[in-house]
Amino acid sequence: MSKHAMSLLPRWCSRVFSVELNGAPFYFAVKEKHLGEDVPRVFREVQNRDKCYSVLVYCSRDRIKTAKFYGELKDKLLRDLPPECRLSPMSSFLPKVRDSLVKGYFLKGNSDTSSPIERLLSDLIQHDPVLVCSYSPAEDGQQWTQHMWSETASQVMDVAKGYYVVPSEAPEYHPSTLNIINSDVFYSFDEAYDVMKKCGDIIPEAKAVLELLPSRVEARNKPDFPVIVIEGLDATGKTTLTESLKDTLGATLLPSPPECLSPWRARFDQEPPLIRRAFYALGNYISADQIGLKGVKTPVIVDRFWHSTAAYAIATAVSGPVCNLPGEGSEVYCWPSDLFQPSLVVLLTLDPEERKRRLRNRGQGKTDEEEELDHNQLFRLR
Repeated sequence: MSKHAMSLLPRWCSRVFSVELNGAPFYFAVKEKHLGEDVPRVFREVQNRDKCYSVLVYCSRDRIKTAKFYGELKDKLLRDLPPECRLSPMSSFLPKVRDSLVKGYFLKGNSDTSSPIERLLSDLIQHDPVLVCSYSPAEDGQQWTQHMWSETASQVMDVAKGYYVVPSEAPEYHPSTLNIINSDVFYSFDEAYDVMKKCGDIIPEAKAVLELLPSRVEARNKPDFPVIVIEGLDATGKTTLTESLKDTLGATLLPSPPECLSPWRARFDQEPPLIRRAFYALGNYISADQIGLKGVKTPVIVDRFWHSTAAYAIATAVSGPVCNLPGEGSEVYCWPSDLFQPSLVVLLTLDPEERKRRLRNRGQGKTDEEEELDHNQLFRLR
């Protein structure tokens, strides 16, 4: 076991584990002693011949490589695991401790598929930043034990004779909220810039994006005229309203993300959230620089801004119903301290059925998240 994985162990029994089944999270914890607790719900439906495993991707010092690896791990597992193996998103976290979330996958197979599953996991643990655990039931099925694998992967490492698996209460908010700040939503130019700069060696387009950035963000011009941001889902009437305001007010109309990033949007949309969100965050700072330049001469109308960037990111990171979102007043909703704030923000809403009708008439290409908006009501509500 690597030293990075070992860093998780001192508070291992304080961690909570979450497995998502059909979009709903199920929680469990581990203890060194079993006091007659019930079997956690995630294990109740496991059949006698089923075998369970978890693969957690611990965060190394290089966040970029960790994010890339996690993004590619699902494809590898789906490609190489037996078709009968069920794969579910999983995470481990310390309740209310920021940046403690570790993501991974929960695997469920049976006795016929256990050998190929364990061969694949053995290979992963030899070379990749993963912590692998297996789960075994007692003969009566009323007690489960978690065992960590060693780097040799040929034997299960016995840590205090294994940890007993017990139920855990759901956290106040979805565990993904612990890692949103400067991972899913960026709150400063420097944080987003640092991610994009580190991407330069593995993503050539990152260097082109960096060349577009303002040289001195703190020296940005302050607009003399009002700046109005129009927000809303696709097909709610943003284009109609922004064009009308532009003509009526004699204003400058700016899109966000800025047009200069258009050549690279498709490329960064394929990247894991950390990299993709940094790209769009930097787009907001480019837009702010353009607002400062245009706003000294005319009013400025902006088609979307930081609000959309944050809303898409938070709604993607946090699954399930709206109640899983951080509560009102949470720091995840705070405006970045170094980003220009508009004079007025208008949010357009529209009856869902009418919006769908308009989208059908458009027939234009959309990103994965825009597709998700159209087909997933919970995502739309978040």
